[in-house]
Amino acid sequence: HFVRDIQSILIERFSQAIRSAFGDAFAQADPLIHVSTNPKFGDYQANVAMGLAKSVGHKPRQVAQAIVDQLDVREFCQEVQIAGPGFINLTLRDDWLQTETNRLIVDERLGVVLTKTPRTCVIDYSSPNVAKPMHVGHLRSTVIGAALCGILDFLGNKVVSDNHIGDWGTQFGMIIF
Repeated sequence: HFVRDIQSILIERFSQAIRSAFGDAFAQADPLIHVSTNPKFGDYQANVAMGLAKSVGHKPRQVAQAIVDQLDVREFCQEVQIAGPGFINLTLRDDWLQTETNRLIVDERLGVVLTKTPRTCVIDYSSPNVAKPMHVGHLRSTVIGAALCGILDFLGNKVVSDNHIGDWGTQFGMIIF
């Protein structure tokens, strides 16, 4: 939830900056914001300038500069850099990260909000055949099923779990015979 929140905020701020720099016609441009794969490029990276450059008729680096000039992220970014042909790299502020982390620590839900549209979810897992020996594969699917149930429940969904006991008709038929 935390990563989605900052990414949502960044997308909103970039959309505003793009609108301010290039007008309402480009307000729906996807800012293409991603978590940086390399820490030397900051925490987040926006790749919107390369795609937008052709549409607005400028070089990608000029487009990136126009966006950065309109971008308001001072309260949570310590640095906004233009790199290479027009990548916009963002580094989050340490004090902001500390405040947000402390906020999450004291939140009993750790910042995870309940789903707005709860669903009924049925999870069928493990399904061992009682007439045959259990093995490690049954444990794996049981652990995965239990984890999925816990996650879906924590998000506010109604969860119906079933550990279906496998086909044992043949085995009991053989015993009766």
